Parts: sequence; structure tokens; C-alpha cells
Amino acid sequence: MIIERIRSMFDLNADWAAIAQSLGTDPELSSRIRAEPGLRVPGCWNGFELTIRAILGQKMTLTGATALVGRIAKSYGQRISDADGLTHLFPTPEILANAKLAGLGLTEERVKTIHALARAVCDGAISFERIVDSDAFLAQLGEIPGVGCWTAQYVAMRALGEPDAFPAGDVGLLRALGLKTSSELERRAEAWRPWRSYASIYLWSTTEGMKHSQKQPNGF
Repeated sequence: MIIERIRSMFDLNADWAAIAQSLGTDPELSSRIRAEPGLRVPGCWNGFELTIRAILGQKMTLTGATALVGRIAKSYGQRISDADGLTHLFPTPEILANAKLAGLGLTEERVKTIHALARAVCDGAISFERIVDSDAFLAQLGEIPGVGCWTAQYVAMRALGEPDAFPAGDVGLLRALGLKTSSELERRAEAWRPWRSYASIYLWSTTEGMKHSQKQPNGF
């Protein structure tokens, strides 16, 4: 089981030949694929932690969101080491369900969303383990106040390993393609099915795409 989770984290089961053949016909992606062949969609070890990370990434830079995650871990997570590097485990849903989260730089809306997600996990309404029906899971996740389409699709990419998940409206993707609206992006992305997650990773891999990819509207 651990080996399979590790394979999932590094997306080692991906059919790269099929992905490259399909996406390589797109002029915007072909040069990127030649420059960086074999890019995978990074998974995660803990779906709850990843979802919190996605929530914090709404309307914020990657650096800012990473800083907030670190503050939450240090304030509420279990300390496991005094050495540099990994020092704390990420707090469990049981801890975050009632954590005040004050003084960390979170907005009131973010705090409410984190509380709602943590309580839903504690109550069994949402489970990140052994997900069989992705659509049903994402529908439940979308019922959490402050979790919108972008967040749900990002979780589908990273936690569920859905190869065709697509965060439409992502600022980084729009800028990478020189588009202005999410509807334009969705139409453009139809040609990438069923590998839209991988197309997103290639577009995000550019410096400009990575810089802006986390700046999403509240509740996106």
C-alpha cells in the first residue's frame, strides 16, 4: 500500500507515451513537451492537507500561501524535530475543526472555510480515503462554503489523480496562453481531453505561469 501511494505521489502510473502523443499536436504545448519531456502531475500524501493548501492559495501568490501553511503547521501541528527542515506534522482535521487560527494572517472567510472542511471530515461527510466516485466526492467538496470550481479541480488533479481535471479560469493558464476569460480557456482546452491536467502542468511550468497560478478569486 505504501509503495502504491508513493507511485501515486510521483504519478508513476501515467501513460506518458499516450499523453505526449495527444498533447504534442498542440503548437502551444509541443515545444514545452520537447523541452521538458515526461512532466507528471504531482500527487500528495494527505488529501486534507492539500485541500487546505488549495484554499489558502485562493487570491494569493504561491509564496504567500506557502507561508500561511507553514504558520498553521507550526502553530497547531505536532512537533517532530528541532532540526532545520521538516519540524512539524500538518494538524489533523480534529485539531483544525475548532482551532482559532488567530494571528496567522488568515482572512475571516478562510478561517470559516477551513473550519467547515475540517468539521465535514470529522463528521464523515467528506473522506479523502479510498475515493471511488470522484464526481460525488467533488460535489460534496463543492458544498463547503469558500470551495469553488478552481479549488475542487485542483484537488482532483493533485489528490485524486484525475488526468482530465482542469482548473478553468486559472490566472496562470490564462496568461500563459494570452487569453482573457475562463470561457476562452475552456474552449481552448477541449482539444487537450482527456489529458487536461498534464496540459495545465506544462503551462504552469513556465516562470510566468507558476508566478500567477495561485491568484484566484475568493471561493474559486
